[in-house]
Amino acid sequence: MRLVQVTIPAGKREAILRTLDDEGIDYVLTEETSGREFTGVVSFPLPTTAVEPVLDRLRETGIDEDAYTVVLDAETVVSRRFDKLEERYENDEDSDKRIAREELHARARELVPTTGTYLVMTIVSAVVATAGLLLDSPAVVVGSMVIAPLIGPAMATAVGTVVDDREMFREGIKLQAVGLAIAIVAAAAFAGLARVTNVIPPGTDVLAISQVRGRLTPDFLSLAVALGAGVAGAVSLASGVSAAIVGVMIAAALVPPLGVIGIGIAWGLPGTVLGSTVLVLVNVLSINVTALVVLWYRGYRPDHWFKEDTARRATRKRVGALVAAILVLSVFLGVVTYDSYRTAAFEQEVQGDVEELLDRPEYEQLTLLDVQFGYDDPVPPREPTNVTVVVGQPPDSESASLAAPLDRRIDGALGTLDVPGTIVDPGPVDVQVRYVEIESV
Repeated sequence: MRLVQVTIPAGKREAILRTLDDEGIDYVLTEETSGREFTGVVSFPLPTTAVEPVLDRLRETGIDEDAYTVVLDAETVVSRRFDKLEERYENDEDSDKRIAREELHARARELVPTTGTYLVMTIVSAVVATAGLLLDSPAVVVGSMVIAPLIGPAMATAVGTVVDDREMFREGIKLQAVGLAIAIVAAAAFAGLARVTNVIPPGTDVLAISQVRGRLTPDFLSLAVALGAGVAGAVSLASGVSAAIVGVMIAAALVPPLGVIGIGIAWGLPGTVLGSTVLVLVNVLSINVTALVVLWYRGYRPDHWFKEDTARRATRKRVGALVAAILVLSVFLGVVTYDSYRTAAFEQEVQGDVEELLDRPEYEQLTLLDVQFGYDDPVPPREPTNVTVVVGQPPDSESASLAAPLDRRIDGALGTLDVPGTIVDPGPVDVQVRYVEIESV
């Protein structure tokens, strides 16, 4: 529930009080004695869902933006008339279960930090994320998400569009662009410093680090994360609940890939930079478009009817542009998803062939421990370069010749997969067998 306070302009007292009486609202009128253009202040409690329609009706009486309107949280209201009013709005099917437009606008502004604070927190979160990636520490990476101030600009962009606040929209766009750019610079500088100072041992394969490797090949599942983050951000904002946890989700879609971009720049890996950049762009666009669509669907419009057409055109234009950009970038996601499918099919085929071969009587003393696959590039389209089969055997036993039959079977697997939807022209694949002695007691 909310406590609303409205200053009454001269000549508007009767119209305002009549409107409140018609709505069945309890109010308290305080005389204004400062000698200015206002004659009083009226205070009244309202259910959260009633704030916007009541303020719209008061605006029809002639209250403009020069009059002060303050909306406060109210813990408890003891009043029979208020109970009836609350029940009326709860049972009204046409009543939107959301906070008022004015509250939404104010909350969006509160989520946007000052420029200095935003830049500092963005740099810190990017550096911490890069450190967490290089340390292969999920806990540190999550910590970088908690401090990232990325939800504010994204929500400000969406709110600025639906309520036709061009200044807020431009500020949100600017902060998002500047934040992404400075995060990449900070991540690259920190990763470069770590490499030059040998904090990361020379020769370390950064692409083999699990926290890094997981962000190299974004697929359509990554798109689902970003879409969910945008929906959750808009719903939390419109519902009046805390957006802190949702902010972590939005940061999860952006901060780690930004760190991977910095690592790719520092280590001179253009494929890594490309894959992570596409992931960041898709996530940013997805968060913005879903937040925009959700807020418009929830019924948020400008406060003046003559601005609604302008806001509608702007919303359609921006949603169309964002969707078009996402579709273009999704081609890369489609390639990654397709590549994941075909390599998974190849690996499953090889795994089955190895198990079938080891089921033969001549290999009964061998135990399959692992099958490892190597590829020519971490960024799709990937082609297999080597297959390593690790088998266990009893001590002092004679090693059975396994490499040659495995090589023939893997060549056959490549042949069967050389069709649409699978690996095409994979080239030679090196097959190795490692024997490990296993002693049982």
